[in-house]
Amino acid sequence: MIQHYRDFCLLKGIDFTCFQSVRPHDDTTLFCSAGMQQYKPLFSDPYHVGTVANSQACLRLGDLDEIGDGTHFLHFTMLGLFSFREMSVGEAIDFWLEFLETLGLKPDYVTIHPDRLAEWTPLYRDRLRIVPEPECTWSDGSTTGYCTEFHKDGVEIGNIVNPLGTCIDVGFGADRLAMLAYGMPPESEIEILRDAILTIIESGYRPGNKEQGYVLRKLLRRLHRIGGTLDHRFFLEEVDRQERLLAKYLRLRDKYPQMSPEWWFDTHGVELSEMPALDE
Repeated sequence: MIQHYRDFCLLKGIDFTCFQSVRPHDDTTLFCSAGMQQYKPLFSDPYHVGTVANSQACLRLGDLDEIGDGTHFLHFTMLGLFSFREMSVGEAIDFWLEFLETLGLKPDYVTIHPDRLAEWTPLYRDRLRIVPEPECTWSDGSTTGYCTEFHKDGVEIGNIVNPLGTCIDVGFGADRLAMLAYGMPPESEIEILRDAILTIIESGYRPGNKEQGYVLRKLLRRLHRIGGTLDHRFFLEEVDRQERLLAKYLRLRDKYPQMSPEWWFDTHGVELSEMPALDE
């Protein structure tokens, strides 16, 4: 899917770059969560004009409780198109409908914010059903704009954002597109956890008690807790560590039954929510 998108962009004369690390491009997130993150300064620079495309490895922990349902991932690849005061919303719509057509995909419908309904509806030229949606806005906290979202089989597959009213920020999920276009089966929770863990490790992180290291440790624990395995020393070390913490907790819990979760974590490194209850 990434190679296909790359070839499509190059044929259009648009430079393409592949980013496989989930290391963030600034300090606003623990991991890169969107393809546009590295381009933030270009959106706000009124003198910069140009268009680029990329594939960006992303990690979003907000979907942790939804993984395994066939549509949500932790690690995924975003196919992006970013235009700074050059491409119009209509041109971006044409670009993506043409690309989706090369995959044999036609969205079931698109959504548009009511404030842009009159202006943007004609851009689709009756090719798709249009549904008004008041939540069709996007912001990273500093860059904001109205958007139009593409839906297929009940799932959002991508959107086109119009930051500042002058730029284009597009993101389509390569994993969701591959499932729809190539009939790839959805991954299980264990497969998704393994993929996310290995991606974090390959991006240069190791288990720890803070920030990215803590997230990695949390995912390793979850993988072990649901019966998954991983042929990596970080996993084996974490399993051994958790067994030692459990033994410590079972030895001390009757002595400190009223202590808070914060005390257990700060004093003994024990995640109280993952330990057996006192009456078990």
